[in-house]
Amino acid sequence: MTAPLFLCRGLTATYPNAARPALKGVALEMAPGERLALIGESGSGKSTLARILAGLPPEGLRVEGEILRPGGEMRLGRDVGYVFQDPGGSLDPLLSIGGHFIETLRSHLPLSRREALARAAGLLAKVRIPDPEAALRSWPHRFSGGQRQRIAIALAMAPGPRLLVADEATSALDALVQAEIVALLRGLGEGEGLGLLFVTHDMGLAAGLADRIAVLHEGRLVEIGPARRVIEDPQDPHTRRLLAAHLDLDSPRLVGEAP
Repeated sequence: MTAPLFLCRGLTATYPNAARPALKGVALEMAPGERLALIGESGSGKSTLARILAGLPPEGLRVEGEILRPGGEMRLGRDVGYVFQDPGGSLDPLLSIGGHFIETLRSHLPLSRREALARAAGLLAKVRIPDPEAALRSWPHRFSGGQRQRIAIALAMAPGPRLLVADEATSALDALVQAEIVALLRGLGEGEGLGLLFVTHDMGLAAGLADRIAVLHEGRLVEIGPARRVIEDPQDPHTRRLLAAHLDLDSPRLVGEAP
């Protein structure tokens, strides 16, 4: 039996001077290669949970409970790739795209500059950036928001992580580009054991991407299960409210399926 990437028990997290905890007794685990969506409204605790699991807890956050990584240490950057909502959080405007990859790859892997650039070109092709070699010589401002997010995803994947965390990675994009990014994330790592933790408030996007959906409300995990079961037979009233806001419950259809 394959060891999970992580499992947490009784996870509670509280920000300084907060009136209530951001997370309350969360129990969750994730298998290698699994695509798990964390769903919830703003303030539900989903991004806080994702950052804790990625090893990137917000400053001052007090965390209680147990987090185990039976499959081995999970180092941010090397074993865990993180994609932020705004690709500006990942891309330095004063550094070329190639410079980003050289810096990231050579800090984690024993590669020469030439080897790092060759690997970067392959990754940019994989995320469908046109003319990867030219892109490596360009600067972040020359790309659209959707292209910058694709580059940020490639950069997060560059060292070969076991877990990719996409934290509201589509919410700043228009609907068409959101669908393209979701399709890209769905295809990444297939057959390679890459786990994907997808954080979103949009049930429709998660439905077309995730193997399982975990629903958070006011810091509590209120429902978790296979994506289709959660969509077609939600058990918690809050899950039903989220679905009503994003999907036609009389005819639930996963993103990317034919009408």
